[in-house]
Amino acid sequence: MSSPERTTSNVDKGKRRATSEDTPTERTPLIASHSNTFHDDDAEAVDTRARSRRRLWSKLIFVFSVTLALCMFAFIILAIMAYSYAERASHISPNDILENAITFKGPDRIDVLNITSDGGIWLNVTGRIGVDAGAAMGVKSDEDDGLFHDIWKAFGRWGIRSIDRVNVQLDTIRISPGDDTSTLLASLDLPPLEMRLTAQPPPDLSWLTKVSLPIFIAPTQNASILMKFVRDSWRDGTVNVIAHVDNVTVRGGSLFETGWRRRIDQKLENIDTTIHHKIPAFPGFPHPGSSFPPVSDLLTLETFSVTSNPDTMSIYARATIIDPAPLDFNFTSPSLPFTVSLPVAGNVTGGPELMAVALVSTEPFTLTHPNITLHIAGTVLPISPHSTPALSSFITNYLSGESSPIVITSPYFPQHRVDTVFPGPNPKPHILRNVTINNMKVVPKGTTFFASGTVYARIVLPRGMDISLDVNRVLPDVLVFDGEVPVLSIASHSEEGTAPTPPLPDPLPERAFARIRPDEWLDADSTADEPSGDEGSVYTVTAEIIEVPLQVLPGRQKDFSNFVSKVVFGTHGAVAGILGTASVAVDVQGLPNGNGQAGEMQLSGLPFKGSVIVGKKGL
Repeated sequence: MSSPERTTSNVDKGKRRATSEDTPTERTPLIASHSNTFHDDDAEAVDTRARSRRRLWSKLIFVFSVTLALCMFAFIILAIMAYSYAERASHISPNDILENAITFKGPDRIDVLNITSDGGIWLNVTGRIGVDAGAAMGVKSDEDDGLFHDIWKAFGRWGIRSIDRVNVQLDTIRISPGDDTSTLLASLDLPPLEMRLTAQPPPDLSWLTKVSLPIFIAPTQNASILMKFVRDSWRDGTVNVIAHVDNVTVRGGSLFETGWRRRIDQKLENIDTTIHHKIPAFPGFPHPGSSFPPVSDLLTLETFSVTSNPDTMSIYARATIIDPAPLDFNFTSPSLPFTVSLPVAGNVTGGPELMAVALVSTEPFTLTHPNITLHIAGTVLPISPHSTPALSSFITNYLSGESSPIVITSPYFPQHRVDTVFPGPNPKPHILRNVTINNMKVVPKGTTFFASGTVYARIVLPRGMDISLDVNRVLPDVLVFDGEVPVLSIASHSEEGTAPTPPLPDPLPERAFARIRPDEWLDADSTADEPSGDEGSVYTVTAEIIEVPLQVLPGRQKDFSNFVSKVVFGTHGAVAGILGTASVAVDVQGLPNGNGQAGEMQLSGLPFKGSVIVGKKGL
């Protein structure tokens, strides 16, 4: 029994120790503490969260590393591609850009805005322009491109579309002949130009942008250089010039760009661009490759009129000039002033002896096809004694249906001149009409015969010449015929005033037997007549011939005797034909000289033909 008791005792002893520890005492807290349990749970949770954070950070670091690597790789690729494009762009020459990238159509319209005192011209030029940047950079898509090449090009096209446009600022452009860069033909100043970029333009022209620019052109003051270039280019059939610009600045974006595009800034220096342009055939012009036609071949004078006013003479003309421009080209010009001068002694090639005779100006005009119509109006300048012969010769040529050399200049282009001719009217006008000698008498004195009578004639000016005249003097030179004047060409003479007697025609006309030419001018009277519908001013002129020698022509004494016999033995006298020329001195109203008086013009070599009946009383 002792064994069970020991066993029980041992067990109780253990229980007591436990009971003693668990039994509440005075120091036992009322609420039992479970800190140990909570501490274990928190440690486990913290450890779990730490492991989760470590796994998250590992993932983030991995993603970041991969992303960074991809970004760096993409950046390197982009940098390489950008560098390749920048390198390619830096090696593109201006000629390549002009030939392959820039497309300009026009000009569609040109308006003359102003002409400066030194000959510069302000124009407003309208046209269409575009930049095929894809062609310049070589990024236009191609079916033969591989994958990577296509991606490379796609990136380039994306960059072009992102930039969208550029603005270009140019210094003064100097234009010179292709074979002589030291010679200046003209200089051009353009405002900053904004041009849109296109990566893959369509085949038509719809991608071009309309532009309207004010351009200042200063042509060379050396007119001979300019005309030589025009003639040489026309002869060669090609315009060959070199355009030089000191500086060109190209910036990305529009003119007022403030964003990242503005960082694109490239400057080019000392650019020389050769421009070759084949001259097309123009209607009405000789084919390029031949000689350039004179201005007179391109200009047609349709109407010309002169009107006398109390103090001035007014001029009006309508002319047409061939329009070589395309049908879709528009051009407007303001009124342009010109000075018309006459060269002394027909010296059209130049020299200081140019006499200004008229100030004219054109009305504003536009281009019309096939010809441009010019309306010109102005006044005749006061004449000086020195310029009277030149003006008299000009008027004489015009009244005789002949052309006269003139020189045209403009105050806008003082160093430029146009040498041309002023055409005579067609058909040739008949100025002196109904010429006869009333009461003609032939009286012998010794071995010489003298003629007397009253010269009668009508002066009929061409249509459009409504001029008030006062005929003061006449100087006839007459051949007398036995019978009516045969069909002959009426010779004209250029003698003026009391010039030496011109020679007789050689050979002498058939049946001409005598010549009447006073040694001095004959005083004359004139009265105005009513003109018909196709005539200008008309005047009746009379002058007295008093005992003017009648010179029997060499070898025509027999013809003279036959004529005298007809007069003596005829019932109604004999018909004498008269053929010759006359010089006429007239005062022209509205054409003052330097003293403010009416200016006298001497018109020489005016041809006439008529007849007179000589009766018995005339001998």
